[in-house]
Amino acid sequence: MSEFDRGICWLRRDLRLADHAPLAQALTRCRQVWCVFIFDRSILDPLIERGQIADRRVEFIHASAIELDARLRQQGSGLITRRGDPCSLIPHLAAELGVDAVFAGRDYEPQAVARDEWVGRELANSGRQLITLKDQVVFEADEVLTQTGHYFSVFTAYQRAWLKRLTAQDVAPAASMNAQGLAALPRGFTDPIPSLSELGFSPSNLRLLGVPTGESGAATLLDDFSTRIGQYRLRRDFPAVKGPSYLSVHLRFGTVSCRALVRLAQAEMAHGHETGAQTWLSELVWRDFYAQILYHRPDVVAHAFRPEYDAIPWERGDLAEQRLNAWCAGQTGYPLVDAAMHQINHTGYMHNRLRMIAASFLVKDLGIDWRLGADYFALHLIDFDLASNNGGWQWAASTGCDAQPYFRIFNPVTQSQKFDPEGKFIRRYLPVLAALPNQAIHFPADLPVVDQQRLGVVIGRDYPAPIVEHGLARTQTLARFALARGQRA
Repeated sequence: MSEFDRGICWLRRDLRLADHAPLAQALTRCRQVWCVFIFDRSILDPLIERGQIADRRVEFIHASAIELDARLRQQGSGLITRRGDPCSLIPHLAAELGVDAVFAGRDYEPQAVARDEWVGRELANSGRQLITLKDQVVFEADEVLTQTGHYFSVFTAYQRAWLKRLTAQDVAPAASMNAQGLAALPRGFTDPIPSLSELGFSPSNLRLLGVPTGESGAATLLDDFSTRIGQYRLRRDFPAVKGPSYLSVHLRFGTVSCRALVRLAQAEMAHGHETGAQTWLSELVWRDFYAQILYHRPDVVAHAFRPEYDAIPWERGDLAEQRLNAWCAGQTGYPLVDAAMHQINHTGYMHNRLRMIAASFLVKDLGIDWRLGADYFALHLIDFDLASNNGGWQWAASTGCDAQPYFRIFNPVTQSQKFDPEGKFIRRYLPVLAALPNQAIHFPADLPVVDQQRLGVVIGRDYPAPIVEHGLARTQTLARFALARGQRA
């Protein structure tokens, strides 16, 4: 006999049916289950107010929800969608559907934690339960701690503990879905998912870019990556090479299970692809690491993990604003940085190596507060995840936990020479530089004027002059950090 008569599975960052812990629990514990997704106005309305109506993330979510609805309808049910505030809509829907419990995957971002606490209280006031389950990470919150019971702030130690604790049960698929428990949509709940235009949005270039959406899109990418994972460690740092899995957006919105990705890594290691699969597994551990940092230290959203670095005297004023705008537009005069910014602006994606280079350049060459860069990524990355974005930016800025030392500063030219040696990535996003020879494309400002004119790439006319001199910027950065450290002392 079921524990509950009726239940809701409230979908958020888990737009799939397979290997879905909350849905599996709901179907196990309830006689009837409906799936619900809320188009959250607190997220959507600010995008509309900024004029960002062709948002790739909204389109990805929308397309994934449509696929999910179709799969549920094949099972005799469907996806109930609403637009508004989930804090009021979920309790209202629970009462309207007469459910006893709402099941959802746990979320660890500060605003999401507050939202779920509110919804839980509202449901309890009407005699209902909010039941949250771990689903978006392998190990959450307090599951991997130091021997003294503290959260880890050093990744290598966390990874050792994470791997030591990992068992087959931790990444086993959620119980098979009992489709018989999926309830037919009641009268008044059968409307199709609203169109993008009805939500206030218009199509982006997502489909032109060929980004696969939904659970089926994740499966396609996962199958493709499984044939390349053995070369992951060797290829992952080269943006012109097909090295990454390209699954980050699917992991972000839960169209693939994180457990499935760990199982793939384990299977590939068992088949002799240890180097590539181990490196990829390490990236999944980093994701858990940053999630537990955000859970234990929600203050890092607005402050440096290391408090002394809140005293860093970042550049301010008109010149800093001009340089920030040049960085955003990919007009810094450093080709790999500019190509990276053109990539994120055009596609909503940026290669991971380039994220580090672009972030380092903003913070340590331009002297601009890392939070401004993190905010820009938050607006434009299709795979934006608060914990990973914050962790990555604070790592690059040397203000975070286990971050790059402040005196290690990426040289954007040597990074370009090392990771895009033939300039293929640069030429893809900066076609104005296509005629330059390989040795000149990494820093065209060094070309003699006569050669610039001969090649049709005149610095200051066809391509911007460097907005800073890297060597001088490095000296200023060291002084900036020394001042902050001195103030703390």
